[in-house]
Amino acid sequence: MTSETIRDPRQDHLLTPQNSALIVIDYQPVQVNSIASMDRQLLINNIVGVSKAAIAYGLPIVHSTVNVKTGLNKPPIPQLRKVLEGIPTYDRTTINSWEDVQFQAAVKATGRKKLIMTALWTEACLTFPALDALRDGYEVYVVVDAVGGTSSAAHEAALRRIEQAGGKMISVVQMFCELQRDWARHDTVPAFIDLFVETGGTAGIQFSYDKA
Repeated sequence: MTSETIRDPRQDHLLTPQNSALIVIDYQPVQVNSIASMDRQLLINNIVGVSKAAIAYGLPIVHSTVNVKTGLNKPPIPQLRKVLEGIPTYDRTTINSWEDVQFQAAVKATGRKKLIMTALWTEACLTFPALDALRDGYEVYVVVDAVGGTSSAAHEAALRRIEQAGGKMISVVQMFCELQRDWARHDTVPAFIDLFVETGGTAGIQFSYDKA
């Protein structure tokens, strides 16, 4: 069994660690506690897993909050702060993060055109920057089981609107698999397996790998 020669990771039409960036927006207590489209603990587990994956695979991360400096809102949930410690946070007052100068500059500075986007709520703080990013020539990949809305109807309608504009829907596990791509890429296999189990994958599936 022989894997094909690795395709150019910057030009690959699929997500790779070299062509994509992670966007994380507004995983703050008020937003998390108002989610009604999925189980909140699962949501937390999934966004933490997505963020850990971005770090494991070396993706640039742009992290934004809303209204922390104004005192109207609190910092991100501690589970996420722990994972993203040391990564700059761009605080803003705009509902649409794309309308914040520093945020948009940070996205452009990644040099990546494929944006893996996560945000709360789906119907506002995800939809608006996703639509603007698509308009500006970026490819948008929404991690559907790491985002949430104030109702299932609001969440689903928002996802449809993004998809109709050209956005692509992916899942947490699909993101892991797409970035890993080949078990022969041994360096990231241990992190992949840990993340898969942490985000609810069955621990009964056994993989053989060399940690050395």
